[in-house]
Amino acid sequence: MPTPLIQITNIKRDFILGNEIVYVLKGINLEIKKGEYVALMGPSGSGKSTLMNLLGCLDTPTSGTYILNGKDVSKMHDDELAEIRNKEIGFVFQTFNLLPRTTALANVALPMIYAGYSKSERTERATEVLKQVNLADRMDHQPNQLSGGQRQRVAIARALVNKPSIILADEPTGNLDSKTSIEIMNLFGEIHKNGNTVILVTHEEEIAAYAHRIIRLRDGIIESDTKNSAT
Repeated sequence: MPTPLIQITNIKRDFILGNEIVYVLKGINLEIKKGEYVALMGPSGSGKSTLMNLLGCLDTPTSGTYILNGKDVSKMHDDELAEIRNKEIGFVFQTFNLLPRTTALANVALPMIYAGYSKSERTERATEVLKQVNLADRMDHQPNQLSGGQRQRVAIARALVNKPSIILADEPTGNLDSKTSIEIMNLFGEIHKNGNTVILVTHEEEIAAYAHRIIRLRDGIIESDTKNSAT
C-alpha cells in the first residue's frame, strides 16, 4: 500500500478568545492519497476553513499530527512551513490574489522567485502553464485587463507553476458567474487528470459534485466521508 499523501491523526485546533477557549476542530482523522480529487464541505462554523488552513500549512494544530508527503509538518516552525507551502502546495483563492500592476506572466512566475529559479527558467515554466490554462494570448495583460474567469486561470497557473503535490482551492468559483464557474471546474478536472491531487473547499453542492470524494464537516468533526458516485 502506498503511503497517503496526507495523513492527519487526531488533529485538534483551539483558539483563545478573551477568557474563553473555542474548540474548532475536535479530533480529525483523515487520509488523502496522491491523485485524489476531494471536496471539503460544511456550514459556516463547521471548521472547514480552519482545516483548510492546517492542510495548507498556513496554521499548525493545537495537538495531533499532520504528515504531508512523508514529513511531519505539525511540529514545524514558520520558516519551514513557508518552504513546504512553496514547494508542496498550490493555492487558488476566491479573490484571485493577483498583483494588480503586474502582467499575468509575472504573477504566475512569482512563486518561482522564492524557490530560487533563474529568470529564464521562470519565464519558460510560467509560459508553459499559461498555455496549459489557455491564456497564451494574455500573458502580457495585467489583471484589470482580464475577465474574472481569466484572472482565476492566471491564479490557477500560478498555483501549478512549482509543480506542487496538492492544489488547494478555497471557494474558487465564489466570484464567478455560472458559465465561467463551469469552465473553471472543467479546468480543475483536467488538472486532476494530469496527476495533481486537488482539494476543493466549497459550500456549493454543484461545485462539490465535480470532486470524486466529499468530506462533510459539522461542529469540528467529520460528519461524513463519501465517494461521489456521479463522477
